[in-house]
Order: sequence, then structure tokens, then C-alpha cells
Amino acid sequence: MIGIDPGQSGGAVLLDDIDASVIDKVAFSKMTEQDIADVLCEWSGADDGRIFHHATIESVHSMPKQGVASSFKFGRHFGFLIGVLTGRIPYRMVTPQTWQKAMGCLSHGDKNVTKAAAQRLWPNEKWTHAIADAALIGEFGRRTQP
Repeated sequence: MIGIDPGQSGGAVLLDDIDASVIDKVAFSKMTEQDIADVLCEWSGADDGRIFHHATIESVHSMPKQGVASSFKFGRHFGFLIGVLTGRIPYRMVTPQTWQKAMGCLSHGDKNVTKAAAQRLWPNEKWTHAIADAALIGEFGRRTQP
């Protein structure tokens, strides 16, 4: 399962579909769009036409008091990620409230809450604010996939 926190300061995490162990994780802030596309394609097995994983991506929208330029940049990045997934990796979107409630970590905007939840689930992993949400989104997707 691939979990994606679509913000430019977000990231993606690849979890084992059976035991939820962390296979790989990336923070978007350190990557170009080409790097992100390459990683997601690699994770999907798309190079040889096979699909191994599904993705769960946080459904996002602009926020009050967010500037026009930052909203546009945020939306552009989200659209880019949906474009990479489309046709390569089956995906579904989930609202922050839905996955946070299911994972027992309603953050109300406090990233420390979700970082602590990721640390509890995967105590041997090093978590940052950039990728903790992605891991939890992925685990939500793994637990609730049809």
C-alpha cells in the first residue's frame, strides 16, 4: 500500500500489504517532480506493466487565509500526483478527518499528534512531520481496502 500526503512538504510511504512493515519512504521537499514520478512508478512495478500496490492519497483543498499563490502551488502539486497515479496505480482519496479518526489521531492541525501515532505503530522507524501522515494514510488504506 502506498500512502501519500500530497503537500509539497508531505511525502509518500510504501507499506507491505500483509504486515504493514515500512518498505520505503520519501519526503517530497527534497525531490523534483521527476524524482517523485520515478519513485511512484518504481513502487508500482509500472516499468514492466504489472501493478503491485494501491495508493491512498489525502483529499485536500485550499485553506482559509491561504494565499492565492500558495493555493495554486498546492493544487498544482496535488494534480501532478493524481496524474502520476492515474493509469499506473489504482488509488482512492480520503479526507484528513476520516483517516485521522480511524487511526485514532485527530490532530486538529498539530503534526506532533500524527508523528507520535506513526512512532507508536512503527517504533523502529525514524519519523518526520513530512512522512508520518503519509504512513498513517497508507495504513488506513491498507486496513480499509476492499
